[in-house]
Amino acid sequence: MVTDNYYDVNRLDYKIAKRHASISNPLDAALHAEHGLAYQIETVVNGDSHTCLFDFGSDANGVLKNMDLLKIDWKKVEALGLSHDHWDHETALVEILKAKKEEFSKNIPLYLGAEFFVGTYSKRPNGNISQLNLLKKEAVEELGFIRIVEIRVPTPIIPGAYLPGRIEQVTDYEKVAPNFLAKKGGEFVQETFIGEQAVILNAKRKGLVVLSGCAHRGIVNAVKQAQKMSGIEKVYAVMGGFHLINAKPDLIQKTVADIKAMNPEYIVPTHCTGFEAISAFLKEMPDKFVLNTVGTKYTI
Repeated sequence: MVTDNYYDVNRLDYKIAKRHASISNPLDAALHAEHGLAYQIETVVNGDSHTCLFDFGSDANGVLKNMDLLKIDWKKVEALGLSHDHWDHETALVEILKAKKEEFSKNIPLYLGAEFFVGTYSKRPNGNISQLNLLKKEAVEELGFIRIVEIRVPTPIIPGAYLPGRIEQVTDYEKVAPNFLAKKGGEFVQETFIGEQAVILNAKRKGLVVLSGCAHRGIVNAVKQAQKMSGIEKVYAVMGGFHLINAKPDLIQKTVADIKAMNPEYIVPTHCTGFEAISAFLKEMPDKFVLNTVGTKYTI
């Protein structure tokens, strides 16, 4: 976990979670936390290792510091991906790419969902509308070594890790919050996050691992999409932002109940899940719950 909302230098290793720790100098473990999310994902397929980066947070200086402290080998990064077009997942991207330009392979793919650069907004409680996307397509293209790939169907980002292309909304309670807007034809309409992506993996002899960015289309929907596209029912781990912050108790209860019924071995809520929902998962799934902290390495 390259960055997330929460960091705890004293948090101990726990089950599949190995915490980043200082070797000699306490500052070696002083990682940056923010309202944002960034992942490094490594798969091993047929004995070969593959690495990608998924989401990039907002503070380039902080995220780059973390990447250096976590000793990410930039030359091994084969692909990049973004879950959706919100500032807390994308703003640091261009500065990171500029800083490490000489270390990336040329023509490296950046995977995005449909309608990524259309524009997304939020209606604030005072009635003002603020823009939430801060990444410009031109800024990425001008770098000269990034190949933007828009996907609409299940697509491997690296061997063993897939993006769904589209997450169908099949539950009757997971709805996009009405304050999220898109602009089409000069008018504001309800945002659908039609192109939102999650990372889906199948851990050998264990089951599915679903890694979400914000799950605006619903974390239960994301897991169900993973089951549908893979044909695998067993869920091993559900991790990431579940976007239940400020959610009504009924929505939190239904989400927790459905995830619990899927019986994953691990549940790791992060980022925008919200304190109340995180607490609910801990209460209902105490033996499966893992508290995430920045710099944690999960080995599955």
